[in-house]
Amino acid sequence: MKRTDKSAEIAELTEAFRGSDAVLLTEYRGLTVEQMKTLRRALGADVRYHVAKNTLARIAAKDAGIEGLEEDLTGPTALAFVTGDIASAAKALKNFAKENDKLVLKSGMMEGQLLDAEGVKALADLESREVLLAKAAGALKASLVKAAFVFKAPATKTVRTVDALRAKQETAA
Repeated sequence: MKRTDKSAEIAELTEAFRGSDAVLLTEYRGLTVEQMKTLRRALGADVRYHVAKNTLARIAAKDAGIEGLEEDLTGPTALAFVTGDIASAAKALKNFAKENDKLVLKSGMMEGQLLDAEGVKALADLESREVLLAKAAGALKASLVKAAFVFKAPATKTVRTVDALRAKQETAA
């Protein structure tokens, strides 16, 4: 690889490190080209799955201010740059690794925090953003229904009391 090509690759990787919400590292040794295409499709549009030379990736990570990934940048490594739902990307990688034992989850970086392979798998076990938002909306709605019942209860109780008093006066008269 020529020096100018290396410089361009480092600049591209540095920008990818800076512009992504998370970076997940995998080992792809033994995967076919067709399997890599399938994996890229499974990851979706919010994830850029990129195979890079480890030395260039180390330099780009350092230039982007990311430290801690150096020890996992060995062997055939592919980087998944995630710009959307991180849990969905981790889930797609984990599911693909279940079907293809040649894909190995190595580590990752999310919001400045280093994740080991178990951390990436735990992230994959999270529910999707949409499901979590729906659960939060359901919890809020339940709280509002309870509050409405509490606010409505005194008025209902007052009406029942007035009806009981009226009924008592009618029987007394």
